Amino acid sequence: MKILVIDDDPAMTDLLKLILVSTDAEVFTANSGIEGLKKIKELSPSVVILDLMMPDMDGWQITAEIRTFSSVPVMILSVIDNPGLVARALDAGADDYLIKPAPRNVLIAHINNLTRRNTSVDTNTSTLHFIGAV
Repeated sequence: MKILVIDDDPAMTDLLKLILVSTDAEVFTANSGIEGLKKIKELSPSVVILDLMMPDMDGWQITAEIRTFSSVPVMILSVIDNPGLVARALDAGADDYLIKPAPRNVLIAHINNLTRRNTSVDTNTSTLHFIGAV
């Protein structure tokens, strides 16, 4: 499974990569929306984890752009806990929404749920499992 994390905060992409490499996933990162869109086209990830608040393109714009060329599952991972903005992200084409900080087992469960739903479209997905203790 390939996971692409798009967040303008390098500390956050590094943290998520550290969490997700404890699974059997290949984890790629991008620190801008433009870089993230380019990597989606190059890598064809199984799942995209996306922040909403970024300077060059926000998560809503990125999600809308992704939907013009891909049906990859998009999970928003954001500190924004506003029902109207959550709804706006889902309406833009996001498939799931988690509030930061999300416990790693919850994050993994949501990723697995998204890939299970998408397996009829992409047969190259698998379930993530932690290596070692949870």
